[in-house]
Amino acid sequence: MRYRSLLFALACFCTLALAAPKIDEQIQMQRAELKKIEASVAKSRRQLEMLKSEEKSVLNTLSLLDQNLSLTREYLNSLSENEKSVSKEVGRLNRELAALDEEIEKLKRAMGLRVRELYLQGKNSEAQVLYDLLQKHENPEKQIYLVHRLLTADKVRIETLQNVMKLRNKKKSEESSRLSELKILREKKSAEETGLKNQIGNQESMLKSLKNDQEMQKQAIAEFERNQKTMMALIKKLEEKRKKELAEAKRKKEAEEKRKKELEKQKQKQKQPEKKPPEPVKPPPAKTPEVVGPKCMPLEGQVISRYGIQDHPVLHIPVRNLGVEIRGKKGAKIKAAARGTVAMVSEIDGRGPSVIIEHAGGVYSVYGHLSATKVKEGDAVTNCQEIGTVGDVASLNGIKLYFQVSAGTDPLDPLQWLSKE
Repeated sequence: MRYRSLLFALACFCTLALAAPKIDEQIQMQRAELKKIEASVAKSRRQLEMLKSEEKSVLNTLSLLDQNLSLTREYLNSLSENEKSVSKEVGRLNRELAALDEEIEKLKRAMGLRVRELYLQGKNSEAQVLYDLLQKHENPEKQIYLVHRLLTADKVRIETLQNVMKLRNKKKSEESSRLSELKILREKKSAEETGLKNQIGNQESMLKSLKNDQEMQKQAIAEFERNQKTMMALIKKLEEKRKKELAEAKRKKEAEEKRKKELEKQKQKQKQPEKKPPEPVKPPPAKTPEVVGPKCMPLEGQVISRYGIQDHPVLHIPVRNLGVEIRGKKGAKIKAAARGTVAMVSEIDGRGPSVIIEHAGGVYSVYGHLSATKVKEGDAVTNCQEIGTVGDVASLNGIKLYFQVSAGTDPLDPLQWLSKE
């Protein structure tokens, strides 16, 4: 029974050694995600420092301040998740170490009893047992098993104790490493919490200055209007390109029709057919306008800014919006509002990474503040097709989608356009 219990104990602690890799893998994944966020935070903070030193635009500075706040909050959440996982791992290692210490004490006591037994009985008793086993007329296989068991029992005891102590040392080393990691995470978290308070204070200070400083207000309005004009200039350029392509297609079609008529005249002259009364010219069939079809809300979320004259949610200045803003969650999908062709994928002032889609009849829809795009210029997109994910680049108030619709160069209310078939 003692021999069997030793093997069972060894098997149990080998299982403990094999269970750790799964937890390590989870912590490694969280650590990799944390590094990505750290890189984004560092990049955003460098950009903000450059803006401060160069005294760039009010809107760009506010946008980067807001982006820094968002990234810092995300970084704090990631630090908390990492801290929770590592703390949980430390607790697990503590419990395993306590179990291993208890088992080591049991094995040491058993070894002590065995040494005492050998001391009291002497080795002659072991030799006598072996001699008796070999003299018995029993099953040879059974005899070999009993002799082997008797000879290896002490060796198994020693090896079991050694293996358990090795495992204990390994777990102790892991615990020490995890405690160091936990300390670093807590220090970073504390520093970021202090930094977050400072960032909030800086943003509030700048917004207060903007509210009381008429010169800053004028600058902000001028920048806002300049961004609007940039957007409309891009759409005008796209519309001119579309009209040019239509005119070129029409010219080619007319040239082809003229060529066909000339060929037909030449054939008629060669055949010299009998004169027939001219057939009445049928008017061309009326063209049915291409139906745009059902439309799709590009992002599910609260509309936080509407089309037309609105009080800006951050600047608190009356401005004319050419589109709407829809609040989003990190990683949420942006969908094409209707089928069409991707006319542009670009970084646009005041809108960040953006996609412009051309629909039937020269209608354009704009999707701004994307964190990632999944289409390229020239792609045909279907209704509700995913074109990217929502983000906060160049946003003044968190993660959101800027959505704009224009018929040619005439802005439309996007929500009304979406509601019409």
